[in-house]
Amino acid sequence: MTTKVSMATLNAMPVEDFVRVLGGVFEHSPWVAERAAAHRPFTSVHALHTEMVRQIEGAEHDLQMKLICAHPELAGKAAIRGELTPESTSEQAGAGLDQCAPEEFARLTQLNQAYREKFGFPFILAVKGYDRAGIIAQFERRLGLTPAQEVQESLQQIFKIGRFRLEALVEEN
Repeated sequence: MTTKVSMATLNAMPVEDFVRVLGGVFEHSPWVAERAAAHRPFTSVHALHTEMVRQIEGAEHDLQMKLICAHPELAGKAAIRGELTPESTSEQAGAGLDQCAPEEFARLTQLNQAYREKFGFPFILAVKGYDRAGIIAQFERRLGLTPAQEVQESLQQIFKIGRFRLEALVEEN
């Protein structure tokens, strides 16, 4: 278990250290932490998360799409090869995706492919609280969305993932 860092410590850190500690909150996108650092001090995890979300929402579309594309597929090739970030590995395992039955894995593979063909980026879901059947149901529902709707849904899921990760990393004052 990683030791949590206090909000007071985060607020006092040099920018480089702040980014080192929080750079993984949003998958392979340390720019979010770097931009948020300029708005310290933060009084709570909620305030920090709100600022990080504001930085993403205010970013240019191409940068938002890079953030979306930085996420791994659920139960995808990167998971099989052991190439996920520690955060993604833990989140996917917590939803039981590392224990898929062959038919579940086949269905997830099919859904990942259909989703990527339709939208051009990986399916993103804050899996905390979902089981494999719930994840499959979300995949199926979201395949019915338009590309513009799905970009917004993906960003909302990324914001949830970021919140969970911040809560695991940062201790309130």
